[in-house]
Amino acid sequence: MNKICTCVVPCFNEEDAVGFFYEEMCKVMEEEKDRTQFALLFVDDGSCDRTLERLKELKEKDDRVKFISFSRNFGKEAALYAGLEHAEGNYVVTMDVDLQDPPRLIPEMIRLIEEEGYDSVATRRVSRKGEPMIRSFFARKFYHIINRISDADIVDGARDFRMMKRSMVNAVLSIKEYNRFTKGIFGWVGFRTKWLEFENVERVAGETKWSFWKLFRYAMEGIIAFSTVPLTIVSIVGVIVCMASFLYFMFVLVRASMVGNPVAGWPSLACLITFLSGIQLMGIGLVGLYLSKTYLETKKRPIYITKEIG
Repeated sequence: MNKICTCVVPCFNEEDAVGFFYEEMCKVMEEEKDRTQFALLFVDDGSCDRTLERLKELKEKDDRVKFISFSRNFGKEAALYAGLEHAEGNYVVTMDVDLQDPPRLIPEMIRLIEEEGYDSVATRRVSRKGEPMIRSFFARKFYHIINRISDADIVDGARDFRMMKRSMVNAVLSIKEYNRFTKGIFGWVGFRTKWLEFENVERVAGETKWSFWKLFRYAMEGIIAFSTVPLTIVSIVGVIVCMASFLYFMFVLVRASMVGNPVAGWPSLACLITFLSGIQLMGIGLVGLYLSKTYLETKKRPIYITKEIG
C-alpha cells in the first residue's frame, strides 16, 4: 500500500519561485509514484504579489496541489504550524519554495524512515557558500550559544527541511505556544532523527526575505523561547557589580579619610554611574523581553487567521 506524504511549503511573495518548485517536485513525485502518494500544501503567508494566483493556477491543473491563504502576513513560524495542522498522510515534509531545500533528497528521506526506522529525517547545510561572511559568522555563533544554554538540540546549519512521521507531527502540534521557534521545537520533542548533509544551494528566483535584522530578532526569539540563562547571567552580573561598587565605596572612604581632597576622582565616579545605569537598563530590557512573551501568550490570540483554503 502506498504511503501518503504531504509537503508543507510556506510562501511569502514567491510568485517567481512557485513554478520552478512545482516542476522540480513533479520530477520527484513521478519517480516515487509507485510507493508514495504526494500532496503539495502551499501556505500563502499574506503575500502582496501574485503568489496566490499562481497557486490557484497550479491547483486547477493538478489536484495534488492544495493551498491555505492567510488574512495577512503572520510569519513563517505560523505558516509552518498551519501547514502541519492541515497536512494529511503518514509522512509530512516541511520545506522552502525557493529550492534552497533540494527536493531530490526526498526519496532518500523516505528510504531512511522506512528501512532504517527513523522517526524524522532532517537536513543541514555543510557550507554557506554565497552567503555574506558576517552573516555566516553570527549564524554559527547562534547555534553554538543556544545549544550551550538550552535543552533544544539544534545542529549547526539546520534547515526547516525535514520529513516526519505522523507521531512526531502530532507531538509538534501539541505545543501550541504563540511565540514559536520551530527549529527548537523539533529538537525539544525528541524522536529518533537522522541528519542529511548537503551543500548550500542558491535561491532559484526572487530575493530572500530574511535581512540581518530579521535573523537577529529570530535568534533572540529562539534564545528567549528555550532558555532562561540570560536572566541568570544578568542576576550574576548584578551581584558582581554590587560587590565591586561596595569595594569602590570603601576605597573612596578610606582615601578621603587619609588623604582628603574629596573632589578628586569625580570623572571616574561619573563613568561608574554611567556604567551601572547601562547595566540596569540592559537588565530591565531583558526582563521586559521575557515579560512581553508571557503577555502575548496570556492573550490567547490565534497563531494565524485563514482567509481562503483551496
